[in-house]
Formats: sequence, C-alpha cells, structure tokens
Amino acid sequence: MKTVTAAEANRQFSRVLRDIGQGEIFTVLSRGKAVATIAPAKSADVRRRAAKAALVDRLRKQETSGERNWTRDELYEG
Repeated sequence: MKTVTAAEANRQFSRVLRDIGQGEIFTVLSRGKAVATIAPAKSADVRRRAAKAALVDRLRKQETSGERNWTRDELYEG
C-alpha cells in the first residue's frame, strides 16, 4: 500500500491511476490524516467476497440463541 498526499494525487493523477490499475492500493492524506483509500475495482470486490464468506461461515458455526417468539408481521410493524 502506498501513501500519497491529496495535492500529490492531484498533480500525478495519471500515474496514480496507472499504479492502481496494476494492483496498487493508495491511501490519500489530507493535512496528514487519511481521508480515502483508492484500490483496484477487482481487488475491492475480491476482499468484499472474502469478508462475506468469512461472516457467513462464522454465523453457520454459531449456536442459535433464543427462540423465534415473533411473527413476520410484528417484525415489520412500525
């Protein structure tokens, strides 16, 4: 992961995009604080799928807690 200031990213946007296209991930800083992460579209999609798979796996292993003592209609009242 590379770090770049907002001003640098603005001045060298073509280079930053080229690096991102090659798989690099950038953290953009403004006044020394991280304000954005720019990553390849495919990379973000892969990470999202992996996170979802890990969550579903964890939930399947988890014991069911409590009983279903509500109806669907009660759930959507409001």
